[in-house]
Amino acid sequence: GRSDMGMSLPWMLGLAAMLAYTAAAWPVRVKMRWPDAALAVGWVAHGLALCLDVAGVGSDVVGARFGFAPALSATVWIVIAVHAVESRLLPVPAVRLLLATSAAVVVLLAAVYPGEARPHATAGAAWLPLHWLLGVVSYGLFAVAVLHAWLLDGAERRLRIAPGSVPARAPGGSIPLLQLERLTFRFVEIGFAVLSVALSLGVLLTPQWRLDHKTVLSLLGWATFAVLIVGRHLRGWRGRHATRWVYAGALLLLLAYV
Repeated sequence: GRSDMGMSLPWMLGLAAMLAYTAAAWPVRVKMRWPDAALAVGWVAHGLALCLDVAGVGSDVVGARFGFAPALSATVWIVIAVHAVESRLLPVPAVRLLLATSAAVVVLLAAVYPGEARPHATAGAAWLPLHWLLGVVSYGLFAVAVLHAWLLDGAERRLRIAPGSVPARAPGGSIPLLQLERLTFRFVEIGFAVLSVALSLGVLLTPQWRLDHKTVLSLLGWATFAVLIVGRHLRGWRGRHATRWVYAGALLLLLAYV
């Protein structure tokens, strides 16, 4: 169990994050700045709530607390961080509403389903939390790739409906489509590298290898992204043919987390 103080602090931070994210998702004129400030406040409160909750603050069990909902929450937190850096160079205002809404939902989900205590995840098993962290970071990078792939598909769909009437830029923003495509697969490649390290650590840290659903789906996700990268470099895969592989790989990793 947890003490009252241990329960209240992560919950208060989570509530603050949800309120800030809700404000950031409020539809306003593009030129208004306060939604971006609300997103930043929500991101800070979200990160603090995650750290306190995963660290098991106030819990009687020594070790980390982790599960599917905190992993999903951490993934969205990473995606918002990447978006904040990227938007300094390539602003896409339409994405803010999507991210803020998703973040408010996952913060609530993590509060309701905080995961299980992991007593073995202590300082004596220092590499295990790194394995978890790299897994979440890799999925965050793939989630960013999925977001970019979604923008690419939206632009292509609009071009098919009205050929020649849509500029070669992403919907809801000012990113040229060729640059958006390069960014999409750059995130795929970086996420693939991080996932490879995470899986390698998993193999080294597992005393008895077994093909459970997490292992099988993680390896299938890794193989899907490997095929996509090879196909893009050797066969020149582009457009919807390539983005389908992005969606498939991300879905396999999501199922592995479940």
